Amino acid sequence: MVSKAPSAPRCAAIVGSYLSGKTTLFESILHTCGATNRRGSVSDGNTVGDASPESRAREMSVEMNIATVNYLDEEWTFIDCPGSVELQQDAIGALMVADAAIVVCEPGEQRALAVTRLMKELDDLGVPYLIYINKMDLPEAHVKSTLDALQGMTERPLVLREVPIREGNEITGFIDLVSERAYQWTEGAPSNLIEVPDSANGRTEEERTQMLESLADFNDDLLEQLLEDIIPETDDVYKNLTNDLQDGAIVPVFFGSAEHENGIVRLLKALRHETPEFTTTLDRLGLEADGEDLAQVFKTQNGAQSGKLSLSRIWRGEFADGAHINGTRISGIFKMLGTQQNKESKASAGQVVALGRLDGVQTSDTLSASGETEGPEWPPFLTPVYALAIHAGRRDDEVKMATAMSKIIEEDPSLSYGPNIDTGQHLLRGQGETHLRIVLDRLKNRNKLEVESHIPQVAYKESIRDKISQHARHKKQSGGHGQFGDVHVDIKPLPRGSGFQFTDSVKGGVVPKNYIPAVEHGVKEYLVRGPLGFPVVDVSVELTDGQHHAVDSSDQAFKTAGSLAMREGMPKCKPVLLEPIFQVNVSAPQEFTSKVQRLISGRRGQILGFEPKLGWKGWDEVSAHLPESETLDLINELRSLTQGTASFAWEFDRLQEFTGKEAEQVIAARGASA
Repeated sequence: MVSKAPSAPRCAAIVGSYLSGKTTLFESILHTCGATNRRGSVSDGNTVGDASPESRAREMSVEMNIATVNYLDEEWTFIDCPGSVELQQDAIGALMVADAAIVVCEPGEQRALAVTRLMKELDDLGVPYLIYINKMDLPEAHVKSTLDALQGMTERPLVLREVPIREGNEITGFIDLVSERAYQWTEGAPSNLIEVPDSANGRTEEERTQMLESLADFNDDLLEQLLEDIIPETDDVYKNLTNDLQDGAIVPVFFGSAEHENGIVRLLKALRHETPEFTTTLDRLGLEADGEDLAQVFKTQNGAQSGKLSLSRIWRGEFADGAHINGTRISGIFKMLGTQQNKESKASAGQVVALGRLDGVQTSDTLSASGETEGPEWPPFLTPVYALAIHAGRRDDEVKMATAMSKIIEEDPSLSYGPNIDTGQHLLRGQGETHLRIVLDRLKNRNKLEVESHIPQVAYKESIRDKISQHARHKKQSGGHGQFGDVHVDIKPLPRGSGFQFTDSVKGGVVPKNYIPAVEHGVKEYLVRGPLGFPVVDVSVELTDGQHHAVDSSDQAFKTAGSLAMREGMPKCKPVLLEPIFQVNVSAPQEFTSKVQRLISGRRGQILGFEPKLGWKGWDEVSAHLPESETLDLINELRSLTQGTASFAWEFDRLQEFTGKEAEQVIAARGASA
């Protein structure tokens, strides 16, 4: 491999599935680069990242960890992203500013499925990436089967860069397919150069030929050499690998054991020599190298001591501490090493830094002196798929909780919080139960707030099947002016989705026109809670007749009479419970399609059909109508059935009559809570 001059600062995102070992890889990289004097351990709770109480308690990443280090005289920023499928908003932000990504996965066909969605995201964003198959110290670990499973998830050819050296069931090293050199792993130290074992020669030759053939698909000169049985020069092979990776044409695959620091140096060298330079990233994102100083925020953090930090990548120019951008002043520039903040006087193109106290600046915003320069288009934030109804344990804490929630949502825009108009509950929405439990823990740890939570109420409604004419009189004498209002109304059902209609056909002034709005007000007031206990919809009420008193009639009297007519008449109209029906579209790998269909059918769903998911290799999309009550925890079971890969989108479709024992239970529960 030819020597390389130091490049501008670069950034690599570390992404992968839950428990794949991303944070362990992150810690091993920091140790190898000399940023730490030992590799931190998740189980020991001494990692550079994952320092929050929520991470420590769960022994998992719950937010991105960032570290800027030096490797062979180059500045690198590594962003370790949470692996949980419920916390992928951070990964999207990191990928938007990264020059390249490292996808970490566990060995095995089934475990490889867990990175499917990530690989699709990388393909859509056009981010070059490498794959690091971790935990190759396990006896059951096999590279080839894992590689084959991963290849089924992407259109990009996966190019194996090395083959394992085995001694019995144990992998002890690797053979580099480009240099054809063999290396023996040494725990916590660089690998030792050894002779290529005779037993590996056949496998090495086969895999090297396959690697070269994959590269030849993108280079005519290399193809010609292979056809003529000419062995390509090693430097030419490296050049082809570099060009193809930077163009997003191939995905190199490496392996090792992050826990034992095996394969780390090889991975770092591949990053340094083969991944895109910063200028290449600018081209990919459609950014000019010249122009107004420009940066972009990919993550917002709110610290108790540091205040608000806008984690940003500098795309162009130079930003100085104290400068004004987007109408506000930079109060501190910091390079990050986990929770450690190293103050800088300025930041230049390519660097990843935290900018202090930029009020009004949000994640995805571009930053410039004018505040008007545009950056790369940012993908939409993830849509919530799970909700909890929450309220402060103490009524006096409601305002404090609302303030705290606004800061948490600023940090994680895949969350939302606000009232449900239909039920009156305040809903915290996010990507799953774990996601929301982390938020509740954060409220407790950061803000000393005790928050109560429960499954949200379903927005049931009710309507009627029959029509009726109802007379009601409100008469009251209490000395002086009394109260008198007399009305005749026709109550009728309307087609589903019509809402509420009020009309009058009063003749002769029996109910003066100025009192008619009061009657309507009384009717509407009753409809908030019908005979079954739920809001009433799809009903027509017509005021047909009535009486008034010259002295005792008033707006209040006719309002009361209107409400009384409804209270007496509605139970006679055969009230019926209505439940919300959602249109849901479930996306999952094809091997899980039948399981998804059975799940939906078992939840009283109506399957509308399924078809290949557009742009997703090996995926189906199942469409169905599903009661809202069956969607509340749907995402949890979907992920359980599909190894965390499935997702769904939903929208309200209609209200539908709900009868039977389950409906009776809903009505009884409503009555009991009244």
